[in-house]
Amino acid sequence: MSKFNNNKSLPRYNVIAFMMTLIALAVLAKAGYTMTAKRAYWMDVASTQKKDSVPVKPTRGNILTCDGQLMASSLPEFKVYMDFNALKTSGKDTAFVDSLGQICKGLNDIFPEKSAARFKADLLEGLHKESRHWPIWKKRIDYNTFKEVQSLPVFHLRKNTSGFHWEEFNARRRPFGSLAQRTVGDMFGAKDTARCGLELSYDKILRGTNGIIHRRKVLNKYLNITDTPPIDGADIVTTIDVGMQDLAERALREELKEINGNVGVAIVMEVETGDVKAIVNLDRCSDGEYREIKNHAVSDLLEPGSVFKTASIMTVLDDGFVDTTATIETGGGVWNMYGRDMKDHNWRRGGYGVLTLPWTLKYSSNIGVSRIIDRFYHKNPEKFVQGIYDLGLATDLKIPIVGYSPAKIRMPHRNKHGQYDNWSATALPWMSIGYETQVPPISTLAFYNAIANGGKLMRPRFVKQIVKDGEVVADYPPVVLKPQIAKESTIREISRILTEVVSEGLGKKAGSDKFLVAGKTGTAQMSKGALGYKAGGTSYLLSFAGFFPADAPRYSCIVCIQKTGLPASGGGMSGVVFHHIAEGIMAQSLKLRVSDARDSSSVLIPSAKNGNLLASDYVLNALGFNVTNGWRGAYPFGNPVWGTVTGNKRSLTFNREKVYRAGQVPDVHGMGARDAVYMMEKRGIRVRLNGRGKVLQQSLAPGDKVKKGMVCSLQLG
Repeated sequence: MSKFNNNKSLPRYNVIAFMMTLIALAVLAKAGYTMTAKRAYWMDVASTQKKDSVPVKPTRGNILTCDGQLMASSLPEFKVYMDFNALKTSGKDTAFVDSLGQICKGLNDIFPEKSAARFKADLLEGLHKESRHWPIWKKRIDYNTFKEVQSLPVFHLRKNTSGFHWEEFNARRRPFGSLAQRTVGDMFGAKDTARCGLELSYDKILRGTNGIIHRRKVLNKYLNITDTPPIDGADIVTTIDVGMQDLAERALREELKEINGNVGVAIVMEVETGDVKAIVNLDRCSDGEYREIKNHAVSDLLEPGSVFKTASIMTVLDDGFVDTTATIETGGGVWNMYGRDMKDHNWRRGGYGVLTLPWTLKYSSNIGVSRIIDRFYHKNPEKFVQGIYDLGLATDLKIPIVGYSPAKIRMPHRNKHGQYDNWSATALPWMSIGYETQVPPISTLAFYNAIANGGKLMRPRFVKQIVKDGEVVADYPPVVLKPQIAKESTIREISRILTEVVSEGLGKKAGSDKFLVAGKTGTAQMSKGALGYKAGGTSYLLSFAGFFPADAPRYSCIVCIQKTGLPASGGGMSGVVFHHIAEGIMAQSLKLRVSDARDSSSVLIPSAKNGNLLASDYVLNALGFNVTNGWRGAYPFGNPVWGTVTGNKRSLTFNREKVYRAGQVPDVHGMGARDAVYMMEKRGIRVRLNGRGKVLQQSLAPGDKVKKGMVCSLQLG
């Protein structure tokens, strides 16, 4: 007989089974209720615990000069906030209130534009509202400023404890300030998207590829789990030489200020490769200052004026209709061409009379050039225009900058009756002297560069390489667009004539007593469309295009200035800028040994400007001077180390000095223009330069608080 009594145990099991069934049904009912009626609520809860497919932006690639210096680089920037809800939850709100005075004073030291009392009022308002994302400072700040803010009381604690948190952005910075700004390009800061220039043209390469992460909340902390890592953008190595760029910009700006010009353009190109070493575009703004607003060098379609005459004379020489001994009658400086008067610039002084073909260019005679072209091409203007096309002036250069416009040179067209439907009797004479056409400065320079290059037309090159992690991933070699634009004899003859234009003709101010210069002046009235040339005052395009040294060309250059009213002279204004650029570039290329200058009175230890010691160390070591406490020239492009340089007859010594904080006016006495401008503009202070050399005076006192809109005048000498 079993010792278990089934009559007693079975009811107990039944009760347990019944209760478990009820619990199971309740669980199912609750699950069904949660899945239906409460679905939206729990989906919202789930979304706060995880985030899927969150994009991660890569670091944008750098834009480098031809020798590897940074022209544009991505640096972290931050926007800082307070989470007062987290502060209250952690129990640190009392500590925050107790430290509020110290915090606000610290914020005022960092951001002097806003008073400590204002900071206190704003933070108390956020505390009262228990805001979870209250902005401490509404603008982005750089990394150094961010670390200063983070070091303040309470802010230095962990995010979940202090409530201090931030958003990080990749900001674009140009170490050389506005140099080649329009060509390098800009970014829309708020969107981190490219706006213009090489930044826009090479955006896909520079931008890289977004990564993907998902976030999970574990133990009240968010963890980022990478699904696809971001691929950083590659660097692009440009052809820009920052020394030439700085030289060209200063020379052009000084002349624009002197003559009250409206727009200025200067381009320097390496003859053999077509590399654009410097490109400057300056517009006069409403405050009288000159800034880069538009890339006129590649986008301006203007009648080029007399610099076009070189192409006209080359065409007639290349076709064999004349040689350099040909003569032409120009009369008293006024010549009627099919019912319209053509004038030379000296018509009030009686003109030039009979000129040989070379002298029509030397004196830039409108009548001489137009009469020669009209004599041989009047009945067949298509042949002349085709000759211009063959010279490469109308060639699409495919410049990799948004806004580029190729030249527009009209080809005569006959209708079925043999009559011209887009041509007039005066079109050819005026086209031959640079009107009736639209040519951007870059195309004109490419043409003159081809003359200097023995007839080989090169595509202007702005980017040499794409580099990723120190490895070259793409090369952009020089491209020959036309192996020969004209006969070799034509190239030789025109080169000689262009050299004489500078040595004997109207281009004397572009020349140098140290080397030969070849080129052509241009002074053209600018059309205002339907209003004509003289409505609202006559505007002029003043140009000089050429190359140097003329006997062994290395660089070509064009300078264009737009100016309203007289006086206006291509040779006397643009030619002067060309002169300064050419002499400056050739001076940079001189390689002299210090020992060659040794004599009894020599000072063999040079003086050095205050400023970036790393740059000074690099230059001094390149010249053979070792600095006892230097870096042997190993870090020319590292983060700047600021200080002064002292020396005696035997050695040089670097003295590091503490730099004023970001919110204070720096002391730039003794620095060169580049370092001084960098220090000022980094703090948002605009700079006006006067003179050359070291900074002797600065209008703002070192250590003063930086305020919005500050302007500092620097006197150099």
